[in-house]
Amino acid sequence: MVEEVIRLSEKLGLRVKQIEATVQLLDEGATIPFIARYRKEATGGLDEVQIAQIRDEVERLRELEKRRETILKSIEEQGKLTDELKAAILAADTMSVLEDLYLPYRPKRRTKATMAKEKGLEPLARQLFEQAENLIPETAAQAFIDAEKGVNTTEEALEGARHIIAEWINETQEVRARLRDLFEETALIKSKVIKGKEEEGQKFRDYFEWEEPLKSIPSHRLLAIRRGESEMVLSVSIEPDEETAIAQIERLVLQNQSPAAEQVRLAIADAYKRLLRPSLETEMRLASKQRADEEAIKVFADNLRELLLASPFGEKRVLAIDPGFRTGCKVVVLDEHGQLLHDDVIYPNEPQNQKEAAGQLLRRLCEQYKVEAIAIGNGTASRETEQFVRQLQIPGVLVVMVNESGASVYSASKVAREEFPDKDVTVRGAVSIGRRLQDPLAELVKIDPKSIGVGQYQHDVDQKALKKSLDDVVISCVNAVGVELNTASKQLLSYVSGLSERLADNIIAYRTANGGFRNREELKRVPGIGPKTFELAAGFLRIRNGEHPLDASAVHPESYHIVEQMAKDLGCSIEDLLRDAKLRAQIQIERYVSDKIGLPTLQDIMNELAKPGRDPRQEFEVFQFDERVHSIEDLRPGMRLPGIVTNVTKFGAFVDIGVHQDGLVHISELSHEYVSDPAQVVKVHQKVMVTVLEVDIQRRRIALSMKGDAPASKKKAKSKTKAHAKQEEDMAAKLAALRAKFGQ
Repeated sequence: MVEEVIRLSEKLGLRVKQIEATVQLLDEGATIPFIARYRKEATGGLDEVQIAQIRDEVERLRELEKRRETILKSIEEQGKLTDELKAAILAADTMSVLEDLYLPYRPKRRTKATMAKEKGLEPLARQLFEQAENLIPETAAQAFIDAEKGVNTTEEALEGARHIIAEWINETQEVRARLRDLFEETALIKSKVIKGKEEEGQKFRDYFEWEEPLKSIPSHRLLAIRRGESEMVLSVSIEPDEETAIAQIERLVLQNQSPAAEQVRLAIADAYKRLLRPSLETEMRLASKQRADEEAIKVFADNLRELLLASPFGEKRVLAIDPGFRTGCKVVVLDEHGQLLHDDVIYPNEPQNQKEAAGQLLRRLCEQYKVEAIAIGNGTASRETEQFVRQLQIPGVLVVMVNESGASVYSASKVAREEFPDKDVTVRGAVSIGRRLQDPLAELVKIDPKSIGVGQYQHDVDQKALKKSLDDVVISCVNAVGVELNTASKQLLSYVSGLSERLADNIIAYRTANGGFRNREELKRVPGIGPKTFELAAGFLRIRNGEHPLDASAVHPESYHIVEQMAKDLGCSIEDLLRDAKLRAQIQIERYVSDKIGLPTLQDIMNELAKPGRDPRQEFEVFQFDERVHSIEDLRPGMRLPGIVTNVTKFGAFVDIGVHQDGLVHISELSHEYVSDPAQVVKVHQKVMVTVLEVDIQRRRIALSMKGDAPASKKKAKSKTKAHAKQEEDMAAKLAALRAKFGQ
């Protein structure tokens, strides 16, 4: 593993010691958030992204090593493992090189080559492959005519020999490596509509006759084409220029212009068309899909992180409304901790129009329960309901529109049924909307991230890789914010470093039986939480108003003695240190460096003493849509409107402007400057100002711009850079992505 670590060090740009220390901690069961936050001395201050990269690369290397051992054992059992072959296998640093080396020794089904060998034609193949200039192929082939073996003519003998040569060429590592490079650099991906599928495949019509370099195709386009293929609308091929590919092989294999060499030339063409091209096309399909998956998953993960870390309204009483027309608006009141206090139904919209009764009820509930904000889900009838509520002008009560994506998933889930067994799905949905305002993170962890609606082609990408990445994001966010031990749900607790669903259940059972936790040390009394679990979890769990003043902070219990010593040296209490900045300024942290505790941990402790347990999320800001627009019919080109970014993709961003249909800001309309990645300009849940460019009411499509003056931006189009012009050409991809609904 030493050589692998060195290669990994070069690949990631990290020191060998950093990688070795990280791998050791991971192997001991430490979590990524724990290592990043509390083991900075060991890793040299690596962050979560770097630690995750090390984890993933080590897993890949271990899979490679496992496969290497299997291959060595298989070839050795065949009695064909030479010292040279063994050295090559041990030196292989990718799975493709390893499999190329193994290909000649892999157990095969009957092929044209094996059947030719059974007919005794391998000696003839060897003669031809040597390409002796004086060899006459037809004359040599006559000696192999044998009717009993099924070889009746010289041409049948030569054809069988060529099949054997074709297989040799296919199994030659250098040939495969050269062609693999050619595929990677020059292959085109081509798609055509399958005859008779034109009508039913209209959403893929941009790809009915399409080709572009595989090397540079954007992930969303590749995934759209692959979806068209899986739905049997498109036929897809991936290949370089055939003549160039065959010429590459000829340069490696042909030795002269002899008649024997001509037979080898024919075998080369057969090898490429029948064996190499299909094999490498399959390999390129897998490799390109993996790259596209990685890109799409990264977009999804980045969007999810922004959504999970959205600003919380906080522990305040909220009235939440799940809007509707015919069935009414479901109303719930939640206390500071998100507990349901009251539920009801109002009918302020069509067809009932019971506005007066609805207004009286809302005013009474706000006064009775001291409500500080009204949260309104952004689904059906949301703008009508918002307008009605705002017109009530209830003193001291904010009105906030809340993204309800996934609320219906939560309301029908096992979690919701366990929490509210006697309430229907509409009440549960309204509760979820209210809790999302109070604390988006705490509520969204109860929902499968794929149901939240911030991904792109989430059902097309590798589901195992997607789950791993999204779990990493949720775990990272939960532990970055910290979890209140005495109020957190089972779902939230289960994402804390070192904990599981079973341990979360045990924690809740303990706090219920004992009236809550008074200090972090009590965690050790919970069944299943041993020293290692306590070490991993304790720093991320908070106890507000606990017995120890540091229990509400991110200072790990293993470091309490350091703060206690600091206070003792200053002749004050820990509470004094937390309150008094002047006292903290007197601390010389270098004095507390030891063989176990370094400056990084001490600096973290000082930062935490200054703002103990502070929520890292931004302060909550009230947002309001433009009162002029409530539906897509209200939109006009040129309108400047406020909006909230709901999704970011590689080709642009989707923005909610309050008309029940998100608009698309194409990448070319994000800025007057060239934008290579939309994520550099916008984030999910970001508040933006947009200009309406186009409205297609029939197809429910809205084109937006963030450039400001839309007409001016169009005038500038003629003088765009080449890179910016390429973005404009990609507008076609935007349409295709819209039709395919971006995998949502």
